[in-house]
Amino acid sequence: MIVLLAASAATPALAAENVRVEVRRARDGLEIRAQALVAAPPAIVWQVLTDYEHLAEFIPGITRSVVKERRDNRLIVEQAGEARFLLFTFPVEVTYEVIESPQGSISSRAVAGNLKRMSGRYGIETEGAGSRLRYEGFVDPDFNVPDFLEAAALRAMVDEQFAAMAAEIERRAAKEAAK
Repeated sequence: MIVLLAASAATPALAAENVRVEVRRARDGLEIRAQALVAAPPAIVWQVLTDYEHLAEFIPGITRSVVKERRDNRLIVEQAGEARFLLFTFPVEVTYEVIESPQGSISSRAVAGNLKRMSGRYGIETEGAGSRLRYEGFVDPDFNVPDFLEAAALRAMVDEQFAAMAAEIERRAAKEAAK
């Protein structure tokens, strides 16, 4: 993933170049694995991952992200946006139940919206002078995309969004280091 330098030397381009995403067909949907090694401490990674109200500002395809309910470490988050691939554009509206674990992981599952099923888990591990961000998820989209394009479309979208997340993490880490 990302080659670790000093946090102040990290650039969003470096983060985007070192994201690794795998998507494969499994069961009745698609399994997703993504990871990045970012030049940022786990606290900043956590800050970006849990900045639900501002995700639309830095994640492509998300136009709205709102926390509807928060009880301790459980949240209900509504998101809207679109999935794009080649000539296809599909509106996406999903409500997630999110569980934030004090051990540095975030699990979510779709409880409403226009996806048949979706679940995922982010994990953060300290690695060298930075952090390794991992994501594992499953999605069963409810779009009329030919099966042979589905995995490629999802991989392209996840790659773009995960790279944007890694870039935002490193941007915030560099800003913090400059203080």
